[in-house]
Amino acid sequence: YVCSTWGNNHFKTFDGDIYQFPGICEYNFVSDCREAYKEFSVHIQRALNSNNHPEIQYILLKIKDIMVYLKPKLVVVDGRIVKTPYYSSGVLIESNDIYTKIYAKLGMVLMWNQQDALMVELDNKFNNHTCGLCGDYNGIPIYNEFINGGGYNSITYGNLQKISKPNAKCEDPDETQALPSCNGHYEECHRLLTSPAFADCRLRLNLEMYIQACMQDKCACNGNEDSFCLCSTISEYSRQCSHAGGRPGEWRTQNFC
Repeated sequence: YVCSTWGNNHFKTFDGDIYQFPGICEYNFVSDCREAYKEFSVHIQRALNSNNHPEIQYILLKIKDIMVYLKPKLVVVDGRIVKTPYYSSGVLIESNDIYTKIYAKLGMVLMWNQQDALMVELDNKFNNHTCGLCGDYNGIPIYNEFINGGGYNSITYGNLQKISKPNAKCEDPDETQALPSCNGHYEECHRLLTSPAFADCRLRLNLEMYIQACMQDKCACNGNEDSFCLCSTISEYSRQCSHAGGRPGEWRTQNFC
């Protein structure tokens, strides 16, 4: 089971809900939330890059007693910069120009593309024990995350996951702000995600959810056709398809993504 975040502030919980949350503070992405001893936690912070697109600035990972701090092309363990592959007490960190991957023996795999996309896979022994932007991992979509307690919207939910840091300068996203209607982009997104390259993905993933995410991307980019706007959700669909055992074909071309 995986939880992921990518592109234009999209999140997909362990239970399969996809929502958008544009926060730029540090947030609990996923943590073990049993009362006694927390086995791990993953915090993330996004910021807008020079093209005005959200990217993950850093990931802060605590696994038992090890602290790992990740930035693009940088891995810091317990305060020291380390070379990868790095292995210590049940944690393996691998890194190349494109991905940083962490395997933790306690039952977690983390994969970050050093830009916008992060995916965390958890052993099912953590069912019903997690909290954060990834939800509670109880197998029931929507229930505890967005309904329990009187119908949250995703912004309210996201703001609740903020890590309070006394000197942090970041505004909470406005809960009353409505997302634009993006129906005009349905055809194009449907066409992109049902291209022959994704034939093997169709039955493995909830296509409609990714179409909706793609439509929101097109809206947010206001006709700007750069690769972030066009490709981040398609890349995520491709990653999720591979992860589900599918074999996406070659969908990138010279002039597309």
